[in-house]
Amino acid sequence: MGIVALGYLGIRSDQLDNWSDFASGLLGMQQVDRGGQVRAFRMDDRKQRLVVTNEPGDTIAFMGWEVAAKSDLDWFANRLETNGVRVTHGSRSLADKRFVTDLIYFHDPLGNRVELFWGPMVADEPFTPGRPISGFNTGPLGMGHAVLQAKSIDTVLPFYCELLGFNVSDYALKPFPMYFFHVNGRHHSFAVVATGGIGFHHFMVEFNHLDDVGQGFDIAQLEEGRVAYTLGRHTNDYMTSFYANSPSGFFVENGWGGRVIDTETWEPHETFIGPSFWGHDRVCLPDAQREAMRKMSAKLASEGKRAPHVVDCPWLYSQIAK
Repeated sequence: MGIVALGYLGIRSDQLDNWSDFASGLLGMQQVDRGGQVRAFRMDDRKQRLVVTNEPGDTIAFMGWEVAAKSDLDWFANRLETNGVRVTHGSRSLADKRFVTDLIYFHDPLGNRVELFWGPMVADEPFTPGRPISGFNTGPLGMGHAVLQAKSIDTVLPFYCELLGFNVSDYALKPFPMYFFHVNGRHHSFAVVATGGIGFHHFMVEFNHLDDVGQGFDIAQLEEGRVAYTLGRHTNDYMTSFYANSPSGFFVENGWGGRVIDTETWEPHETFIGPSFWGHDRVCLPDAQREAMRKMSAKLASEGKRAPHVVDCPWLYSQIAK
């Protein structure tokens, strides 16, 4: 019972053509819909993972979270409504648009639309990437992760942990509060950062090969202002990645080598060493903030802190993920 993975994301943007170029040309997704005011993209055998629509409203249109069984939809609906959250059962038309068998939807305390679904539809044709990549690390780990901004963590913790059953992986309180949550073996499928802002911060896609990330970084550098964070490695999930500015202004993390945890034995904890072992120079930030983040990574380098060594070997990686 419960939520098992991030299944899909919906974005509102009037930059549909730019999103087509970005999602397929840089991220390597397969575009499957160019009709009207919608662009949809695949990452694997699922019929769609990302949907971009030209409609008014906040940048993030919806987050789709997969549940393990159809009965979970009723269970969550009852739980949410008992706690004062209005829940709507999705129509047949909406389920068809999402390519799922059934779904419910509601809003979190920040106003973001959350959809819980069951029975994702699988495409008949093999996934064909938009650029030559080895594919994405999805399957039971889901689409990747999504990160929201909030003015206060306290407004969202009870909702996602107590009502939706998300589990805290770790958290940091400096330079600003950040909480990371898991729903499967992926170190985090969801996070909230209390930057003082609101809305979408970024989503992450994980590639199957490090070279896919490196080549994407080369592609991103060809376009002025596309890179938001340079290539680097995170301290909590060990992801090697860079961040690109999306056509909608938020970031998309392009990663490889993310940590897979044992959800049965994992203990949530506070982290103190900063977000990155190296790199991730935040070229998008003002100089003072950028320098502060650089100093945090420099301190780790001076102390010799690093992630465990993982060889880029498909067989070894399959054993680690078990």
